[in-house]
Amino acid sequence: MDRNDYYGGESASLNLTQLYRKFRNRQEPPSELGRDQLVRILIHTDVTRYLELKQISGSYIYREGQISKVPSSEMEALRSDLMGMFEKRSAKKFFEYMQNWREDDLSTHQGIDLNTAPMSKVYKDFGLEPGTQDFIGHAMALYLDESYLERPARETYDRIILYISSVACYGKSSYIYLLYGLGELPQGFVQLSAIYGGTYMLDKTVDEIVYDADDRVCGVRLGNETAKTKQVIGDPSYFKNKVRNVGKVIRAICMLKHPIPNTGNADSIQLVIPQKKSKKYRQKPTDPDCYEISRYVPRLKIVLD
Repeated sequence: MDRNDYYGGESASLNLTQLYRKFRNRQEPPSELGRDQLVRILIHTDVTRYLELKQISGSYIYREGQISKVPSSEMEALRSDLMGMFEKRSAKKFFEYMQNWREDDLSTHQGIDLNTAPMSKVYKDFGLEPGTQDFIGHAMALYLDESYLERPARETYDRIILYISSVACYGKSSYIYLLYGLGELPQGFVQLSAIYGGTYMLDKTVDEIVYDADDRVCGVRLGNETAKTKQVIGDPSYFKNKVRNVGKVIRAICMLKHPIPNTGNADSIQLVIPQKKSKKYRQKPTDPDCYEISRYVPRLKIVLD
């Protein structure tokens, strides 16, 4: 059930006096790594038959005053302006190490224990420059700040392998997204659950999550009625007494008459601006398909310091 009279909650299309039907303006940047857990769930449940997915044309990073493409193939890596020739050799050795590393095969470790060694040490062992560390940590591993450098490198290894496997799976970039926004996701599951006898109720306010004497959830109260259940799944707004505020995010939606520079006029991109370069983290997928063709619509997501 959903307290709103539309699908998707915070990720739904904005209702601008019903003009959302024409513009479908997404509130949330809608990209997902192609091999991430959510995508695997969508494929496993076969809900993808009710969804229209599209691939983002490329991933980019802002560095040294310009926008550069994150390579998605060996040929792009050779032509990339992100690194000089000698640095490309060091990066090649680093990525070969990452792809060949096996936890149960000590011969692939090269004397580095990823479960204990900090990521900063791994970068140092391979002689990677700060600029290369930036695009690996922020454009591939998708970290929001530099704190990951002092944590065990295994966490970053898992993120890098996820990114690489996503590129290998989908080609030109590692990201896919729902063409009409994340609000289509619950609607797709509604259609799927209906086949198996599920019921979805919109515009139904949840007055209380009911707990038993052992403080275990046992139902949901709606007015004078209580639906009994052993498990409740919902977004954080339904459990405000259990939510802890750890930060704030600013979102902005812009409208441009031109594509973002140095992106090859791509119809959709993901642009990462590392925090230490701008003091903010910004994510900008842009896709003109739902707007008149002369408009490009970047969406910015900024974590407040």
